[in-house]
Amino acid sequence: MTKRLVILVSGRGSNLQSILAACRSGQIPDTQVVAVISNRPSARALELAMAAGIPALTVDHRDYGTRTEFDAALQKQIDEYAPDIVALAGFMRQLTTAFVRHYEGKLLNVHPSLLPAFPGLHTHAQALRQGVCWHGASVHFVTAELDAGPVIIQAAVAVLPADDEQSLATRVLDAEHRIYPQALAWLVSGRVTYAAGRTQWREPPQTATREAIAPSLESSP
Repeated sequence: MTKRLVILVSGRGSNLQSILAACRSGQIPDTQVVAVISNRPSARALELAMAAGIPALTVDHRDYGTRTEFDAALQKQIDEYAPDIVALAGFMRQLTTAFVRHYEGKLLNVHPSLLPAFPGLHTHAQALRQGVCWHGASVHFVTAELDAGPVIIQAAVAVLPADDEQSLATRVLDAEHRIYPQALAWLVSGRVTYAAGRTQWREPPQTATREAIAPSLESSP
């Protein structure tokens, strides 16, 4: 049975592109992106969706007085497409508890750090300031606490002596493009699920690959 995927965006849509490519290639099996929704009318990601023949919609957060009102309108728009999965792909809005609970277990996000390190914004600057040797990206289930949901998969990126924010961000974004489709494929296939606030595995993957991509196994049964 084909899974219905709604993707939420705010910017240029590079993770959207990687997800669409993975759907076309079969890496994410039996999945259709049924809508792309942005809080910003000018988001380039909407153009990518239209070019792919996918409904591209805007729920502009500036039209609402509170986060609660915005999230209610966004939820109504999403639910018109009856999604099995909702993926945040560069969606730059903090979501209310009620919204997150409505999509519990099927709401995913990709974050540019090795969570729980460096939640929130400016993660690359934080990593450089702290002098860490490794930075990276995480795909996680979304919970009410910002960037604190259980992790599904992470990719580690070495921090080089010559790195600045831009060079580090570029390599981390490449890692995001690899791991987000993988996490979605595991969720679609039922290999990974969310239960009792934890990531649950039907069949845990290998602990690592040569590309330093590793699933989170801390919640394995």
